[in-house]
Amino acid sequence: MRELKEELKDTVKGLVVFDNDIEQQYLTDFVGSRIGYAQAYVRVADEEDIQNTLKIAYAHKTPVVIRGAGTNLVGSTIPEGGIVLDVSLLNKILELDEENLTLTVEPGVKLREIYEFVEAKGYMYAPDPAEKEASIGGNVATNAGGMRAVKYGVTRDFVQELDLIKINGEKVHLGANTRKNATGLSLHKLVAGSEGTLGVISKIVLKLLPKPEFTLSSILAFHSLADGIKTVNQIFAANLDPTAIEFVEKKVIALGEQFLHQEFPIPEAAAYLIVTLDGDKKTVYERQKSLEDLTINHGLAFASLSLEDKEVASKVWTIRGALARAVKASGIWEPVDTVVPLNKIADFVEYIDVLSQETSVRIIAFGHAGDGNVHLCVLKDDIDIEKWPEVLREVLHKLYKKVYELGGLLSAEHGIGKSKREFFLENTCPLERDLMLGVKKAFDEFNLLNPHDGYAL
Repeated sequence: MRELKEELKDTVKGLVVFDNDIEQQYLTDFVGSRIGYAQAYVRVADEEDIQNTLKIAYAHKTPVVIRGAGTNLVGSTIPEGGIVLDVSLLNKILELDEENLTLTVEPGVKLREIYEFVEAKGYMYAPDPAEKEASIGGNVATNAGGMRAVKYGVTRDFVQELDLIKINGEKVHLGANTRKNATGLSLHKLVAGSEGTLGVISKIVLKLLPKPEFTLSSILAFHSLADGIKTVNQIFAANLDPTAIEFVEKKVIALGEQFLHQEFPIPEAAAYLIVTLDGDKKTVYERQKSLEDLTINHGLAFASLSLEDKEVASKVWTIRGALARAVKASGIWEPVDTVVPLNKIADFVEYIDVLSQETSVRIIAFGHAGDGNVHLCVLKDDIDIEKWPEVLREVLHKLYKKVYELGGLLSAEHGIGKSKREFFLENTCPLERDLMLGVKKAFDEFNLLNPHDGYAL
């Protein structure tokens, strides 16, 4: 290890820190409930630093955990020895290609910065994860989804090309500057969602779309979350082409309100759907009127509010976007992002209420009703801290078992990381995992990149 440290100091142009001098914030994730350990922390200054760090790690058979903005929720950035490789300073927007409608960026660029840049030019980067301070490299690594996945798809669908640094320091370019690609295996699509287990992403070419002329959201208020969830299929059946359909309970919104000291509209509701439509202005208003007729006149919702007032709309989306931070501020918690078939959302949410009552553990739900992505927060509250790990494990075991019974999966957009690894292995066919391990070995034969994440070990 001494030799490795000397090589890092002599070779890397960026910041290099060792052992107890590594700040704790670089040894955990956004949740912060677990702290890892590492022998070295490297904040790279450029692509060459990535290559040299990986070459050294490869030579010494030392594990590497990749880190960006650190907003992940499943322990993906928690090291168990070895090197933490931080790419957050690779944060340049490199090129806007208006002829091919692409944007080339480094992995450390924040999602918020991408939106601001492309929208000012009249374009849209369609994926819309809630955490706007996340880095695009992390979004690609986890195949982040977000609110607009209902209409436009997820991050993987907008990755056209990328540069990947393999564990031995070699760089390979994957994908092409074409809208169609049936030339061999789609390796760039495979890297998207691999959680840093296959290589380090050093450059990404993202597909852009023309910015819609007009976007309008509406809040639909319900007396129960089950009523709201049952309304989702009615919206799809009416061919309203929603951009996003979010659901959230009032008790969750209350956490956001307290956290931000702001008030959410229609406070008497027990649950809400937030439905977004986009397109040309005339048809958006026509679809919005149809949405109101469908839900109010047919008794599905008891109230609605069109968010045409920009200040009110901003407040609504700010509260919705801050829910994870609000829950974190309320105490010890565990984030969950399950996904189930659309026709099973109501069944799953009803089961969560039953599970919460059976275990006396508070579980709150919100998420993307339009694509079956149900986010849950499991809160410790007054449960004894020594008993909490076992209580949490029992709740998660039952919760994920139900997800698979309903034909779902344990992650839609956060990934597996370390926190879901046990449950992933418990519910995944061994033959499927063997195929994943085969792919991993082809990229990283000694299992050095994020070795304790997901299927990797």
